[in-house]
Amino acid sequence: MKKQSKILNPQIVATVAVITALIGYVYWPSLMWMIERWSARDSYYAHGFLIPLVTLFWIYQKRAVISETLIQPNYLGLVVILAAAAMQVVSHYLRFYFLSAFSMVFMIGGAVLFMGGARFFRKIWFPIMFLFLMIPLPLLVIAQVTLKLKFFVSAAATMAINAMGIHAVQQGSYIYTNHSILIVGDPCSGLRSFLAFLTLGFVFAYDEKLNFTKRSLIVFTGLPLAIISNICRVIFLTLVGEIYGMQYTGPGALPHDISGIAVFVIAFLVFMVLKQKLETKHEALS
Repeated sequence: MKKQSKILNPQIVATVAVITALIGYVYWPSLMWMIERWSARDSYYAHGFLIPLVTLFWIYQKRAVISETLIQPNYLGLVVILAAAAMQVVSHYLRFYFLSAFSMVFMIGGAVLFMGGARFFRKIWFPIMFLFLMIPLPLLVIAQVTLKLKFFVSAAATMAINAMGIHAVQQGSYIYTNHSILIVGDPCSGLRSFLAFLTLGFVFAYDEKLNFTKRSLIVFTGLPLAIISNICRVIFLTLVGEIYGMQYTGPGALPHDISGIAVFVIAFLVFMVLKQKLETKHEALS
């Protein structure tokens, strides 16, 4: 006989507390690794602290629906748990914290599926998958991707500046104009913006009224948005340096800092408008 879950049932609360404690104990080194990466200077994952909190908030919002969901344990969850345990053993042996962190999220998802069943899992699968975004990429991957993006952004900005009639030459991540030199640093590569925009895209995509395709469109808008916005920022700073002097293009200078803030404000507005358009189209088709 199926049993109806009660979110404040003492037995369920105790079971969840024990499992949470066990996962915390097993994955403690990985948690410390993530916190260290989140809090590092010039971190690409400063938003990592917010992701678990957002996940908990989303689940809390669904407490009424969750409390009415029938519990029917699903043994597919046990398979996921065993796979996650195997990943953890390998990552522990190799001291590969990135893989261990992935294993942790799979372990959480597997535990929810095994204990609560498929219906229960479907209610909170999106908040659980959102946890993957808190896992920092390996530093080697970040370094390689950042370097390639810096060169791409520099080349695109140089082409645009020349098209405006201002002579510009690119050498690596340096842009030379007649009266200034702009160094395209790691923050202007677009990777940091993309990781932040990807997270922001997931937040805007958390809407059950939108289908999977529309959700995916919102999420993956972050990549072109990050690259285009950073190219525009580099063009702007190059022009500022050429017209007003290089002292206005470095960190701490008003144009540099204001343009960095503007990139995120514009991205927020783009996501907001895109979501509204998709919701309007959904309502029109309903």
